[in-house]
Amino acid sequence: MKRRLRLAPGETAYTACARALLRGGVAEKSGELVSAAVLAERVGWCAELMSAMAAGLLAEHWNRADVEVLAGGVAAGGRRLPSQAWMALRRLGWTAGAPEGVTVNDRIVRMSQEQAGRLLRSAAWRAGVTAGVLATWPADSLKRTAEEWNAVRAAVPGGRALPSNLIKARTRQIASFLRVKGRLPVDVFELEDAPRPAAILLLAACDRQQATFERSDSNPQRALLRLQLPVRPDPQRYADWAWVACPIILPPTVPVTAVLHLPTLRVQGQNVRAEVAYTHAVPRARRTGHTVALGVDWGLNTLLSAGAVRLHADGRLTALGAGAEFRAAGVLAKQHRLRRLSERLRSRADCYQRLIDGRKSHQAHPALEGKLAVLSAEIRHISTRRTSLNEALAWSAARWAVDQATAAGATAIYLEDLRSLEAHGMGRTLNTRVSQQVRGQISDRIRHLAAESGIAVVTVPARNTSKQCPQCLTPLRHCKAPDKPAVAGWKWAICPNPACGWQGDRDHGAWRRIAARGLTHQATTAVDQATGQRAIRSVVNTLEAKAVLSPLDPKTNQMDRSKTGPTRRHTTRPAPRRRRAPSPARPNGQAGQRPEGPAPTDRRRLPRAAHRHQGGQAISTPTRRHRPRGAALGAGFHLHAHATPPRWEAIRSHV
Repeated sequence: MKRRLRLAPGETAYTACARALLRGGVAEKSGELVSAAVLAERVGWCAELMSAMAAGLLAEHWNRADVEVLAGGVAAGGRRLPSQAWMALRRLGWTAGAPEGVTVNDRIVRMSQEQAGRLLRSAAWRAGVTAGVLATWPADSLKRTAEEWNAVRAAVPGGRALPSNLIKARTRQIASFLRVKGRLPVDVFELEDAPRPAAILLLAACDRQQATFERSDSNPQRALLRLQLPVRPDPQRYADWAWVACPIILPPTVPVTAVLHLPTLRVQGQNVRAEVAYTHAVPRARRTGHTVALGVDWGLNTLLSAGAVRLHADGRLTALGAGAEFRAAGVLAKQHRLRRLSERLRSRADCYQRLIDGRKSHQAHPALEGKLAVLSAEIRHISTRRTSLNEALAWSAARWAVDQATAAGATAIYLEDLRSLEAHGMGRTLNTRVSQQVRGQISDRIRHLAAESGIAVVTVPARNTSKQCPQCLTPLRHCKAPDKPAVAGWKWAICPNPACGWQGDRDHGAWRRIAARGLTHQATTAVDQATGQRAIRSVVNTLEAKAVLSPLDPKTNQMDRSKTGPTRRHTTRPAPRRRRAPSPARPNGQAGQRPEGPAPTDRRRLPRAAHRHQGGQAISTPTRRHRPRGAALGAGFHLHAHATPPRWEAIRSHV
């Protein structure tokens, strides 16, 4: 059932995606039930067939001339190419043929053309970056000078806003080609082979002759997907294709008023996953005019530190509350343990591969090949676990940040722009930990969740956000802890200005600076027309001078404390506290002893979370080293993700 989305004033259309599971279907012609395993098999046949057709089309047009024509958007006769990839390829005359002896309909050819066209269009950006790096190849590929950096950013499309690590990664790839071939590559098409298309079904390129997707009239959270699937891996005629009706239970995140689009199907094990795209109305996020904003600072063990700042009518900036933290030390410890295990397995697999290659000239060794196959399967399993853990961490951190903004009534979230952060010069362990952070995934998830609530997400420059005082912009003096001001460290910050005297956690000072900079520079916010992302590119000195927070007035008790009667008499012998009273001897059984403190006495060991050092304030390092026992033992995710609750209501009345 297709309908137009109605928008109210102040709303905009937003397209999102939700995952669903196909648990089976019904063959419409025969009426027999199709189990989940049979459905996965048929979808796999169709996906592999479409992937092979797309691979042939990619291999034929994987060259600079064809990619430039497709990316240019204009055909040979000057006619503009359509936005749909399959229609653009058909207008150019690029067709995909089915394997010999296999019969497919035109909609299967459409899906293969759509996938190949998307991959060819994405190659245009990589070709531009590679061409810019080759045109300005440095004298030393390991270290560019300032002039060489300016030259390569000018040669690369959009190089001024491009992270430096992407340029460095492309430089290392070209340097590796240079060491092997003894010359520089001509372009990216000589540097890289044609990508292998994924085995998926892009039903968005089809029409009602191949697939339909309608919401149920009786239950809006249910939908029916009808599509044609082959009944054999190599269909010889059109009779080998049959219609299958698959009911789908939509996730609760899909609104009832949303317009559904044809999903994308992929096979995972014995299941078929459907990525359901839907369009719904959301509040329109403003570019300017924000009075309350949430500043978010990145950290290592404390992954996120956030707090809200209010912009008053007179231009003053005040902090709303003490801020909050999202700590994920346990999750990151588990991630590093999996990374080290993966590195050890890869080194052992490389050793087996060298032994196998050395014995190929003499005789085969099936034992080594079997060990290599087992190691390869284990490496893939660990890689999947790391990917799932990163995804869960990114969604959890993004949900927490958006909830903080919603609780504070913020209309904007200002993120620290760390795209140019390079992990070097901090030691081998710390460099690895910094490079393994999932900041990009968290940023994307924050943008997605914030768009649902009409909250604008803007990146701001990160320069001097942790170095300067949030109340007077004086360079801070960092130390180990507030009770050790003379010990060098980085966690605690103290303002040396006697007139200010601010001190606090380094990350908490950073989110104040980020939010203040975003509110004062919101008029300079630029919106990328291609991606829709908002960013403040540079810092203006005149606006930066206004990005200071005013200290809050001390809290005063307004209750009248004047004496109106005689002082209440207190007894000289107070009742003994429970801790002061001695406990009786412990009986042999489980019952019969009075508890002597807040900790239960019927448990010999406390829970794992009770042994951790999780103080909210920055204090000196405890005598016992912190060990995330849950991460070492492989405990669950939520046991290691800790978030401090917001405290906006306690201070909102005093602002």
